[in-house]
Amino acid sequence: MSSTASPEIPNEVLPVFKRLQSRFKLDWEEIGIGGKEFSFLTVNDLEPLIGGKDIFANSLDFPFWVKVWEASVVLGFFMSRLDPSPEGRVLELGAGLGVSGIVAAAFGHQVTITDYKDEILDFARVSAAVNGVGEQVEFSLLDWTAPAPLGQFDVIIGSEILFHERFFSPLLKVFQFYLKPDGAIYLTHDVRRKSLSPFLERCSADYDIAVQKQRISSDDESYEVLLNRLTPRLH
Repeated sequence: MSSTASPEIPNEVLPVFKRLQSRFKLDWEEIGIGGKEFSFLTVNDLEPLIGGKDIFANSLDFPFWVKVWEASVVLGFFMSRLDPSPEGRVLELGAGLGVSGIVAAAFGHQVTITDYKDEILDFARVSAAVNGVGEQVEFSLLDWTAPAPLGQFDVIIGSEILFHERFFSPLLKVFQFYLKPDGAIYLTHDVRRKSLSPFLERCSADYDIAVQKQRISSDDESYEVLLNRLTPRLH
């Protein structure tokens, strides 16, 4: 992963890009996955988002969506190797910058990218257009406590979405609401994410759970990422 010069912004998202540019210091991050090169719009300066808050004192104050997480790159790589179904639908939860969903779309998946604020989705809208996958992607606001009627999906994906236990119960309901009975959920998290184990324990009664460990290097550091697959148990 590395910073890169600004790519040409397609006309259809130029007003969105200019709106973001008026609010934030922007940057681009380049990522290679599955033989393709991707450019993702990112935030260069967090100050307008945190407003002087002590983000280390309360994790809920940290804008998790602004970072290209190593886990999202691992999930994107996995989706690049998962054969898309002609009629299949993929739902990305807590998409943030939309890395995993945009990569999935580039490899043939039909993806609905969701997050809780429209301004967050604007970053993914610009990146989807820049990477030429705008027709493969839909965008929708999604409040996990009040799920919108988006239909059901064959695959649900999410990276670094388990950062606080208060979201466990709403997320489980989201799974039940959106996943087809024969569908699958794929989640990736840094191996150090403490909330992952208790969440999976909550899931174990209703889902069969498989796990793979992946190693990824970024900025001269090495990270271990867990990829979990959850499939509904037949009761």
